[in-house]
Amino acid sequence: MDLALSAADLAFRDEVRDFLEANLTPELREAGQRMTSVFIDRKWSIAWQKILHARGWVAPSWPVEYGGPGWTLAQQGIFASECARAGAPALAPQGLKMLGPLLMHYGTPEQKAHYLPRVLSGEDFWCQGYSEPGAGSDLASLRLAAVADGDDYVLNGSKIWTTHAHFANRIFLLVRTSTQGKPQRGISFLLADMDTPGITVRPIMSLSGDHDLNEVFFDDVRVPQKNRVGAENDGWTVAKYLLEFERGSSLSSPGLKALLGLARAQARTTGVLRCAGFRRRLLDMETALSAIAITEQRVLGALADGQNPGPLASLLKIQSTEIMQKIDELRIEAAGDYGAVQQVEARAAASQLPFVGPEQSLTAMARYFNDRAATIYGGCNEVQRDLIARLVLRL
Repeated sequence: MDLALSAADLAFRDEVRDFLEANLTPELREAGQRMTSVFIDRKWSIAWQKILHARGWVAPSWPVEYGGPGWTLAQQGIFASECARAGAPALAPQGLKMLGPLLMHYGTPEQKAHYLPRVLSGEDFWCQGYSEPGAGSDLASLRLAAVADGDDYVLNGSKIWTTHAHFANRIFLLVRTSTQGKPQRGISFLLADMDTPGITVRPIMSLSGDHDLNEVFFDDVRVPQKNRVGAENDGWTVAKYLLEFERGSSLSSPGLKALLGLARAQARTTGVLRCAGFRRRLLDMETALSAIAITEQRVLGALADGQNPGPLASLLKIQSTEIMQKIDELRIEAAGDYGAVQQVEARAAASQLPFVGPEQSLTAMARYFNDRAATIYGGCNEVQRDLIARLVLRL
Protein backbone atom coordinates (compact mmCIF):
# COMPACT_ATOMS: atom_id res chain seq x y z
CA MET A 1 0.00 0.00 0.00
CA ASP A 2 1.41 3.36 -1.07
CA LEU A 3 0.95 5.80 1.83
CA ALA A 4 3.12 8.56 0.31
CA LEU A 5 1.34 11.89 -0.18
CA SER A 6 0.94 13.23 -3.69
CA ALA A 7 1.22 16.90 -4.60
CA ALA A 8 -2.58 17.12 -4.51
CA ASP A 9 -2.63 15.51 -1.06
CA LEU A 10 -0.05 17.98 0.22
CA ALA A 11 -2.14 20.86 -1.13
CA PHE A 12 -5.19 19.40 0.61
CA ARG A 13 -3.24 19.08 3.85
CA ASP A 14 -2.34 22.76 3.65
CA GLU A 15 -5.99 23.61 3.02
CA VAL A 16 -7.02 21.66 6.12
CA ARG A 17 -4.33 23.30 8.23
CA ASP A 18 -5.45 26.77 7.11
CA PHE A 19 -9.05 25.88 7.92
CA LEU A 20 -8.16 24.60 11.38
CA GLU A 21 -6.04 27.66 12.10
CA ALA A 22 -8.91 29.95 11.14
CA ASN A 23 -11.79 28.07 12.77
CA LEU A 24 -10.47 26.12 15.73
CA THR A 25 -10.87 28.64 18.54
CA PRO A 26 -8.71 28.53 21.69
CA GLU A 27 -11.76 27.30 23.63
CA LEU A 28 -12.34 24.44 21.22
CA ARG A 29 -8.65 23.51 21.26
CA GLU A 30 -8.65 23.43 25.04
CA ALA A 31 -11.80 21.30 25.04
CA GLY A 32 -10.14 18.82 22.69
CA GLN A 33 -6.91 18.73 24.65
CA ARG A 34 -8.73 18.15 27.94
CA MET A 35 -10.83 15.21 26.77
CA THR A 36 -10.70 12.39 29.28
CA SER A 37 -12.27 9.69 27.09
CA VAL A 38 -13.33 9.16 23.48
CA PHE A 39 -16.37 11.34 24.23
CA ILE A 40 -16.66 15.03 25.01
CA ASP A 41 -19.53 17.15 26.36
CA ARG A 42 -22.18 18.00 23.80
CA LYS A 43 -21.48 21.74 24.12
CA TRP A 44 -18.06 21.36 22.52
CA SER A 45 -18.75 18.60 20.02
CA ILE A 46 -21.81 20.38 18.61
CA ALA A 47 -20.00 23.71 18.38
CA TRP A 48 -17.25 22.08 16.31
CA GLN A 49 -19.74 20.01 14.31
CA LYS A 50 -21.62 23.14 13.19
CA ILE A 51 -18.38 24.70 11.95
CA LEU A 52 -17.49 21.57 10.00
CA HIS A 53 -21.02 21.19 8.67
CA ALA A 54 -20.96 24.71 7.27
CA ARG A 55 -17.81 23.75 5.32
CA GLY A 56 -19.24 20.37 4.24
CA TRP A 57 -16.56 18.46 6.14
CA VAL A 58 -18.54 16.95 9.01
CA ALA A 59 -18.74 13.37 7.66
CA PRO A 60 -15.48 12.56 5.81
CA SER A 61 -16.42 8.97 4.94
CA TRP A 62 -20.03 9.59 3.86
CA PRO A 63 -20.89 9.33 0.14
CA VAL A 64 -21.54 12.60 -1.69
CA GLU A 65 -25.18 11.71 -2.28
CA TYR A 66 -25.79 11.72 1.47
CA GLY A 67 -23.86 14.91 2.22
CA GLY A 68 -20.27 13.65 2.42
CA PRO A 69 -17.34 15.56 0.87
CA GLY A 70 -16.32 12.82 -1.57
CA TRP A 71 -12.79 12.61 -0.22
CA THR A 72 -10.25 9.98 -1.16
CA LEU A 73 -8.87 7.60 1.48
CA ALA A 74 -5.72 9.70 1.68
CA GLN A 75 -7.75 12.86 2.27
CA GLN A 76 -9.76 11.19 5.03
CA GLY A 77 -6.52 10.14 6.74
CA ILE A 78 -5.00 13.60 6.33
CA PHE A 79 -8.06 15.28 7.80
CA ALA A 80 -8.15 12.97 10.84
CA SER A 81 -4.42 13.41 11.42
CA GLU A 82 -4.54 17.18 11.17
CA CYS A 83 -7.53 17.44 13.50
CA ALA A 84 -5.72 15.29 16.08
CA ARG A 85 -2.53 17.30 15.68
CA ALA A 86 -4.40 20.58 16.17
CA GLY A 87 -6.27 19.32 19.24
CA ALA A 88 -9.77 19.51 17.76
CA PRO A 89 -12.57 18.15 19.96
CA ALA A 90 -14.06 14.82 18.91
CA LEU A 91 -17.48 14.64 17.32
CA ALA A 92 -20.15 12.41 18.85
CA PRO A 93 -19.86 9.10 16.95
CA GLN A 94 -23.30 7.66 17.59
CA GLY A 95 -24.97 9.54 14.75
CA LEU A 96 -22.18 10.30 12.30
CA LYS A 97 -20.19 7.07 12.47
CA MET A 98 -22.74 4.50 13.58
CA LEU A 99 -26.38 5.26 12.83
CA GLY A 100 -25.70 7.22 9.63
CA PRO A 101 -23.91 4.40 7.77
CA LEU A 102 -26.49 1.94 9.07
CA LEU A 103 -29.43 3.96 7.72
CA MET A 104 -27.71 4.26 4.35
CA HIS A 105 -27.74 0.45 4.19
CA TYR A 106 -30.93 -0.57 6.03
CA GLY A 107 -33.07 2.57 6.29
CA THR A 108 -36.19 3.23 4.27
CA PRO A 109 -36.13 6.17 1.82
CA GLU A 110 -38.26 8.12 4.30
CA GLN A 111 -35.87 7.37 7.20
CA LYS A 112 -32.86 8.40 5.16
CA ALA A 113 -34.48 11.62 3.98
CA HIS A 114 -35.58 12.58 7.50
CA TYR A 115 -32.70 11.52 9.72
CA LEU A 116 -29.47 11.78 7.72
CA PRO A 117 -29.57 15.59 7.22
CA ARG A 118 -30.34 16.01 10.92
CA VAL A 119 -27.38 13.80 11.85
CA LEU A 120 -25.08 15.95 9.71
CA SER A 121 -26.31 19.25 11.14
CA GLY A 122 -26.29 18.05 14.74
CA GLU A 123 -29.99 18.82 15.09
CA ASP A 124 -30.40 15.23 16.24
CA PHE A 125 -27.96 14.12 18.94
CA TRP A 126 -28.13 10.33 19.31
CA CYS A 127 -27.38 7.85 22.06
CA GLN A 128 -27.15 4.06 21.77
CA GLY A 129 -29.42 1.72 23.73
CA TYR A 130 -27.82 -1.71 23.55
CA SER A 131 -26.54 -2.96 26.94
CA GLU A 132 -28.86 -3.87 29.78
CA PRO A 133 -28.29 -5.12 33.32
CA GLY A 134 -27.31 -8.74 32.66
CA ALA A 135 -27.02 -8.21 28.89
CA GLY A 136 -23.72 -6.61 27.99
CA SER A 137 -21.27 -8.80 26.12
CA ASP A 138 -24.09 -11.38 25.94
CA LEU A 139 -26.26 -8.85 24.14
CA ALA A 140 -28.63 -11.46 22.72
CA SER A 141 -30.03 -11.96 26.24
CA LEU A 142 -31.53 -8.45 26.31
CA ARG A 143 -35.05 -8.19 27.77
CA LEU A 144 -36.39 -4.70 27.05
CA ALA A 145 -39.85 -5.70 25.80
CA ALA A 146 -41.55 -4.09 22.80
CA VAL A 147 -45.15 -5.26 22.42
CA ALA A 148 -47.06 -4.32 19.26
CA ASP A 149 -50.17 -2.24 19.95
CA GLY A 150 -51.85 -0.80 16.89
CA ASP A 151 -49.31 1.26 14.96
CA ASP A 152 -46.94 1.44 17.95
CA TYR A 153 -44.69 -0.69 20.09
CA VAL A 154 -45.06 -0.32 23.86
CA LEU A 155 -41.66 -0.55 25.57
CA ASN A 156 -40.94 -1.67 29.14
CA GLY A 157 -37.48 -2.32 30.59
CA SER A 158 -34.17 -0.54 30.87
CA LYS A 159 -30.78 0.12 29.30
CA ILE A 160 -27.46 0.79 31.04
CA TRP A 161 -24.10 2.39 30.24
CA THR A 162 -25.91 4.67 27.79
CA THR A 163 -23.33 7.28 26.84
CA HIS A 164 -24.64 10.87 26.66
CA ALA A 165 -28.29 9.90 27.14
CA HIS A 166 -28.55 13.06 29.27
CA PHE A 167 -27.65 15.14 26.20
CA ALA A 168 -29.44 13.15 23.49
CA ASN A 169 -32.78 13.97 21.91
CA ARG A 170 -32.84 10.63 20.03
CA ILE A 171 -31.93 7.04 20.84
CA PHE A 172 -31.46 3.97 18.64
CA LEU A 173 -32.01 0.78 20.58
CA LEU A 174 -32.51 -2.94 20.51
CA VAL A 175 -35.74 -4.37 21.88
CA ARG A 176 -37.26 -7.79 22.43
CA THR A 177 -40.22 -8.29 20.07
CA SER A 178 -40.39 -12.07 20.37
CA THR A 179 -39.41 -14.74 22.87
CA GLN A 180 -39.78 -17.61 20.41
CA GLY A 181 -36.81 -19.53 18.99
CA LYS A 182 -33.20 -18.42 19.25
CA PRO A 183 -32.72 -15.22 21.31
CA GLN A 184 -31.12 -13.45 18.35
CA ARG A 185 -34.24 -13.97 16.22
CA GLY A 186 -36.56 -12.04 18.54
CA ILE A 187 -34.76 -8.68 18.52
CA SER A 188 -35.77 -5.55 16.61
CA PHE A 189 -33.99 -2.23 16.01
CA LEU A 190 -35.93 0.96 16.82
CA LEU A 191 -35.45 4.72 16.67
CA ALA A 192 -37.08 6.77 19.45
CA ASP A 193 -37.39 10.33 20.74
CA MET A 194 -35.86 10.79 24.19
CA ASP A 195 -38.65 13.18 25.23
CA THR A 196 -41.28 10.47 24.78
CA PRO A 197 -43.40 10.10 27.96
CA GLY A 198 -42.18 7.23 30.13
CA ILE A 199 -38.43 7.60 29.46
CA THR A 200 -36.31 8.38 32.52
CA VAL A 201 -32.54 9.01 32.53
CA ARG A 202 -30.41 8.53 35.65
CA PRO A 203 -26.70 9.38 35.78
CA ILE A 204 -23.82 6.98 36.38
CA MET A 205 -20.70 8.77 37.59
CA SER A 206 -17.38 7.26 36.57
CA LEU A 207 -14.30 6.74 38.77
CA SER A 208 -12.78 9.82 37.17
CA GLY A 209 -15.67 12.00 38.35
CA ASP A 210 -17.05 12.42 34.81
CA HIS A 211 -20.69 12.06 33.82
CA ASP A 212 -20.76 10.31 30.44
CA LEU A 213 -22.84 7.24 31.29
CA ASN A 214 -26.46 6.73 32.28
CA GLU A 215 -29.24 4.27 32.98
CA VAL A 216 -32.36 4.72 30.85
CA PHE A 217 -35.74 3.38 31.98
CA PHE A 218 -38.74 2.73 29.73
CA ASP A 219 -42.20 2.60 31.32
CA ASP A 220 -45.03 2.07 28.81
CA VAL A 221 -43.13 4.09 26.20
CA ARG A 222 -44.90 4.21 22.85
CA VAL A 223 -42.69 4.14 19.72
CA PRO A 224 -44.24 4.13 16.21
CA GLN A 225 -43.61 0.91 14.31
CA LYS A 226 -42.53 3.02 11.33
CA ASN A 227 -39.42 3.83 13.42
CA ARG A 228 -38.21 0.24 13.13
CA VAL A 229 -35.09 -0.21 10.99
CA GLY A 230 -35.11 -3.53 9.14
CA ALA A 231 -37.65 -6.28 9.56
CA GLU A 232 -39.29 -7.16 12.86
CA ASN A 233 -37.25 -9.75 14.78
CA ASP A 234 -34.26 -9.20 12.46
CA GLY A 235 -32.66 -6.47 14.55
CA TRP A 236 -29.71 -8.71 15.40
CA THR A 237 -28.56 -8.56 11.78
CA VAL A 238 -28.95 -4.79 11.77
CA ALA A 239 -27.14 -4.44 15.09
CA LYS A 240 -24.16 -6.51 13.96
CA TYR A 241 -23.77 -4.28 10.92
CA LEU A 242 -23.77 -1.18 13.13
CA LEU A 243 -21.26 -2.69 15.55
CA GLU A 244 -18.80 -3.25 12.73
CA PHE A 245 -18.90 0.49 12.05
CA GLU A 246 -18.61 1.30 15.77
CA ARG A 247 -15.50 -0.89 16.03
CA GLY A 248 -13.82 -0.40 12.69
CA SER A 249 -14.94 2.57 10.62
CA SER A 250 -13.20 5.35 12.56
CA LEU A 251 -9.57 6.37 12.33
CA SER A 252 -8.29 5.94 15.88
CA SER A 253 -4.56 6.02 15.08
CA PRO A 254 -4.28 9.84 14.67
CA GLY A 255 -5.78 10.45 18.12
CA LEU A 256 -3.65 7.71 19.67
CA LYS A 257 -0.52 9.21 18.09
CA ALA A 258 -1.47 12.56 19.63
CA LEU A 259 -1.85 10.90 23.05
CA LEU A 260 1.52 9.21 22.63
CA GLY A 261 3.06 12.57 21.78
CA LEU A 262 1.56 13.96 24.97
CA ALA A 263 3.10 11.11 26.96
CA ARG A 264 6.49 11.92 25.42
CA ALA A 265 6.09 15.62 26.27
CA GLN A 266 5.09 14.78 29.84
CA ALA A 267 8.09 12.49 30.21
CA ARG A 268 10.40 15.20 28.90
CA THR A 269 8.99 17.72 31.41
CA THR A 270 9.29 15.39 34.42
CA GLY A 271 12.61 13.81 33.38
CA VAL A 272 11.20 10.30 32.91
CA LEU A 273 12.26 10.38 29.25
CA ARG A 274 15.85 9.83 30.40
CA CYS A 275 14.87 6.25 31.32
CA ALA A 276 15.88 3.84 28.54
CA GLY A 277 13.06 1.44 29.39
CA PHE A 278 10.48 4.19 29.04
CA ARG A 279 11.90 5.26 25.67
CA ARG A 280 11.80 1.65 24.47
CA ARG A 281 8.11 1.36 25.33
CA LEU A 282 7.42 4.62 23.50
CA LEU A 283 9.06 3.16 20.40
CA ASP A 284 7.05 -0.06 20.77
CA MET A 285 3.85 2.00 20.82
CA GLU A 286 4.91 3.94 17.72
CA THR A 287 5.48 0.69 15.84
CA ALA A 288 2.11 -0.71 16.89
CA LEU A 289 0.34 2.50 15.88
CA SER A 290 1.90 2.33 12.42
CA ALA A 291 0.41 -1.15 11.98
CA ILE A 292 -3.00 0.09 13.15
CA ALA A 293 -2.85 3.02 10.71
CA ILE A 294 -2.21 0.69 7.76
CA THR A 295 -5.05 -1.63 8.80
CA GLU A 296 -7.38 1.36 9.08
CA GLN A 297 -6.53 2.27 5.50
CA ARG A 298 -7.49 -1.26 4.45
CA VAL A 299 -10.86 -0.86 6.16
CA LEU A 300 -11.44 2.53 4.52
CA GLY A 301 -10.62 0.91 1.20
CA ALA A 302 -13.26 -1.75 1.82
CA LEU A 303 -15.83 0.90 2.73
CA ALA A 304 -15.01 2.86 -0.41
CA ASP A 305 -15.76 -0.29 -2.43
CA GLY A 306 -19.18 -0.62 -0.76
CA GLN A 307 -18.13 -3.36 1.66
CA ASN A 308 -18.54 -3.43 5.43
CA PRO A 309 -15.46 -3.63 7.71
CA GLY A 310 -15.90 -7.34 8.47
CA PRO A 311 -13.55 -9.13 10.90
CA LEU A 312 -10.98 -6.34 10.54
CA ALA A 313 -13.31 -4.27 12.73
CA SER A 314 -12.77 -6.74 15.58
CA LEU A 315 -9.01 -6.74 15.05
CA LEU A 316 -8.87 -2.93 15.12
CA LYS A 317 -11.08 -2.77 18.19
CA ILE A 318 -8.73 -5.09 20.08
CA GLN A 319 -5.52 -3.42 19.00
CA SER A 320 -6.58 0.22 19.33
CA THR A 321 -8.17 -0.14 22.78
CA GLU A 322 -5.28 -2.16 24.23
CA ILE A 323 -2.73 0.28 22.82
CA MET A 324 -4.79 3.13 24.27
CA GLN A 325 -4.57 1.61 27.74
CA LYS A 326 -0.81 1.13 27.42
CA ILE A 327 -0.40 4.77 26.43
CA ASP A 328 -2.47 5.78 29.47
CA GLU A 329 -0.08 3.79 31.64
CA LEU A 330 2.88 5.59 30.09
CA ARG A 331 1.22 8.94 30.80
CA ILE A 332 0.65 8.03 34.45
CA GLU A 333 4.28 6.98 34.78
CA ALA A 334 5.46 10.13 33.04
CA ALA A 335 3.30 12.36 35.26
CA GLY A 336 4.86 10.99 38.43
CA ASP A 337 3.25 12.28 41.63
CA TYR A 338 1.09 14.74 39.70
CA GLY A 339 -0.71 11.93 37.92
CA ALA A 340 -2.49 10.86 41.10
CA VAL A 341 -4.10 14.25 41.74
CA GLN A 342 -7.83 14.35 40.93
CA GLN A 343 -8.77 17.80 39.63
CA VAL A 344 -12.26 17.37 38.17
CA GLU A 345 -13.29 21.04 38.19
CA ALA A 346 -9.90 22.41 37.16
CA ARG A 347 -9.56 20.17 34.10
CA ALA A 348 -12.96 21.07 32.67
CA ALA A 349 -12.74 22.95 29.38
CA ALA A 350 -12.89 26.73 29.84
CA SER A 351 -12.31 26.36 33.61
CA GLN A 352 -10.51 29.29 35.21
CA LEU A 353 -9.54 27.33 38.32
CA PRO A 354 -5.83 26.79 39.08
CA PHE A 355 -4.45 23.26 38.86
CA VAL A 356 -1.60 21.35 40.45
CA GLY A 357 1.38 20.28 38.36
CA PRO A 358 2.03 20.57 34.61
CA GLU A 359 -1.02 21.03 32.39
CA GLN A 360 0.14 18.03 30.33
CA SER A 361 -0.55 15.81 33.36
CA LEU A 362 -3.94 17.32 34.19
CA THR A 363 -6.02 14.64 32.46
CA ALA A 364 -3.67 11.66 32.86
CA MET A 365 -5.41 9.88 35.74
CA ALA A 366 -8.95 10.65 34.53
CA ARG A 367 -8.11 9.30 31.10
CA TYR A 368 -6.58 6.19 32.69
CA PHE A 369 -9.77 5.52 34.69
CA ASN A 370 -12.14 6.10 31.77
CA ASP A 371 -10.16 4.05 29.27
CA ARG A 372 -10.16 0.96 31.47
CA ALA A 373 -13.61 0.34 29.99
CA ALA A 374 -12.36 0.60 26.39
CA THR A 375 -11.64 -3.13 26.16
CA ILE A 376 -15.22 -3.83 27.32
CA TYR A 377 -17.51 -1.38 25.53
CA GLY A 378 -18.36 -1.87 21.86
CA GLY A 379 -18.05 -5.61 22.39
CA CYS A 380 -15.46 -6.83 24.90
CA ASN A 381 -12.10 -7.83 23.48
CA GLU A 382 -12.47 -11.46 24.55
CA VAL A 383 -15.58 -11.70 22.36
CA GLN A 384 -13.74 -9.99 19.49
CA ARG A 385 -10.96 -12.59 19.71
CA ASP A 386 -13.58 -15.31 19.58
CA LEU A 387 -15.08 -13.72 16.44
CA ILE A 388 -11.67 -13.63 14.76
CA ALA A 389 -11.06 -17.26 15.73
CA ARG A 390 -14.34 -18.34 14.14
CA LEU A 391 -14.60 -16.06 11.12
CA VAL A 392 -10.94 -15.81 10.11
CA LEU A 393 -9.12 -18.80 11.57
CA ARG A 394 -12.13 -21.13 11.23
CA LEU A 395 -11.51 -22.60 14.66
